[in-house]
This record gives sequence, C-alpha cells and structure tokens, in this order.
Amino acid sequence: MVSAHRVPASELIKALSQYLKEHVKEVSPPEWAGFVKTGVHKERAPTDPDWWYVRAASIMRKLYIHGPLGIETLRTVYGGRKKKRKAMEHHYKASGAVIRKILQQLEIAGYVEKVDGEGRRLTPKGVSLVDKIAHRLLMGLAKQRPELRKYSPIPLKRKG
Repeated sequence: MVSAHRVPASELIKALSQYLKEHVKEVSPPEWAGFVKTGVHKERAPTDPDWWYVRAASIMRKLYIHGPLGIETLRTVYGGRKKKRKAMEHHYKASGAVIRKILQQLEIAGYVEKVDGEGRRLTPKGVSLVDKIAHRLLMGLAKQRPELRKYSPIPLKRKG
C-alpha cells in the first residue's frame, strides 16, 4: 500500500493543496489572509496567492506522519530564525492564528479531529485522502522518474 512516506513531500503537498483548493469548499483563506505574515520571523506576507492551501496541505502531511500534534508544536515547526541587527539570531514561533484557523477549517471538512490532551490528528477520512493522493502521485511519478519505480505498487513494464 502506498502512503505519504513513500512520495516526495514537495510533490505530495503540491497535489494535496491543489485538491483542497478545487474540491474542499470548507478550506478557504479568510479575509485577513492577504495581509498577515505567517510569523514574527518573516518580513513580509506570503507572495503566493495559494499559500493558505499549501499550508493546509503541509499541516495535513505533518499530522499524517507525526501523529497527534498540538498548535504549539506546529507553531514551533513552522517557525524560523529572526536576525536582529547586532544581536544573535533566535528561533521564533509561527503565527498561531493561521495554524488554528486552518485546523478549524479541516475539522469542519471532516479531515481532522481533536484528541484530548494530545492535540489534533487526521480522521480516517483524512488519512484516506492523503493515501489516495499519494497513490495517484506515485503512479504518475514512477513513470517519469525511474528512481521511484521501486515504490510503485504495480510493477511497470520496461521498454525494450
């Protein structure tokens, strides 16, 4: 069985964000998303118009791989280093409002659920969605990239 562990993260996040944008109406950027930074360590707001869907897909992948995660853990994961003039760089957490709002939207869509004392995790519907997209992605990538053929669930015929 193909899982999210077997496909490249960047390809999975791109495909999952495209699916969320086109098929899941509950996940959409709020009005303030165009003006907000993703954390205090950033200088500007994201320039990608679809950054909300990319972050939602990335959060779903994190929940798939690392199990139940809380908002504070996700803030630390998506945080970064901020350079101050002459002072040393320090790690700063990402915006909690962005992560919280995305998790709430994914809960309404039925892909994420709360776990008491542990944070949030993917529901079986969310796991199924990630697996389905990973399977489709791997089948397409295995034909294009020979190094991924070993992960393909169906042996591909060689030319010649």
